[in-house]
Amino acid sequence: MFASSFTKGGHSLSSFCPGCGNSLSEGDTFCAVCGRSTSASAAAATPVDPSVAFGLPPETSGKAIFSLVCGILGLFPPAAVVAVIFGHLSLSEIRRSAGQLSGRGLAITGLVFGYGGVALGVVWLVLIGVSIPSAMRAQKAQSTRVKSLLRGSSAVSVVRAMNTAEIAYAQAHPASGYTCSLEELSQTWGLKAELARGKENGYAFELEGCTAKNAGGPITKYRLLAYPVVVKTTGRPAYCSNESDAIKMSRSGSAQECLASGAELSDSEVNHPQSWPSAPTQ
Repeated sequence: MFASSFTKGGHSLSSFCPGCGNSLSEGDTFCAVCGRSTSASAAAATPVDPSVAFGLPPETSGKAIFSLVCGILGLFPPAAVVAVIFGHLSLSEIRRSAGQLSGRGLAITGLVFGYGGVALGVVWLVLIGVSIPSAMRAQKAQSTRVKSLLRGSSAVSVVRAMNTAEIAYAQAHPASGYTCSLEELSQTWGLKAELARGKENGYAFELEGCTAKNAGGPITKYRLLAYPVVVKTTGRPAYCSNESDAIKMSRSGSAQECLASGAELSDSEVNHPQSWPSAPTQ
């Protein structure tokens, strides 16, 4: 049997190509669709697919379906890559099937979604590659600014640097806000040396009064104190500040008096502080 056919009364009713199922005319030796030979020898060498011989609809390519599913999930770059791979595989498979497989539209749709997901993944990688160095540069610049403030040689310089460090800390920890831990602040922004120098020069530093605007929320208020260890020593004032970044001074040396009625320092006094006040000579 070469080309499938049905006869009645000695007359051929129809004939089909054993490869693609195309209807053949009497006397055709080659299929006009797939080019397969309809001779008896060619038909014997190639088994006839029943679904083709009897004109059944072609089967949908599983690879095309899988490509479409992965393409829909193309927001995740790995799925987009799989969609592209299986989309091309399914198109190739459909072309070679000589009409036995369908799903070309599904495969093309999967390819479109897949390539879109790949492009989106490239955009994400570019954004990440740009944002990480920018964040690192901003962090380094902030740290450099704090360290530059620490080069001063007065209690005012340290208070100013600690205010800057508090602002940077709150920005880096939005969930917790400011901190009342000197150890935490000094470890993060390198304040240990200046705090130690303050002690050498007879000054103590404290962070207190950390409160949140809403219960359980980030800390939004703090108080910073810098006062002489020997309180009310002539010529050794106390300094205080808070989240406003304004620095006040009390010549009595009392930190509490500084908070209550201290005189606010001018920009010139803050930006160009004098050296550490020396203890009076006996």
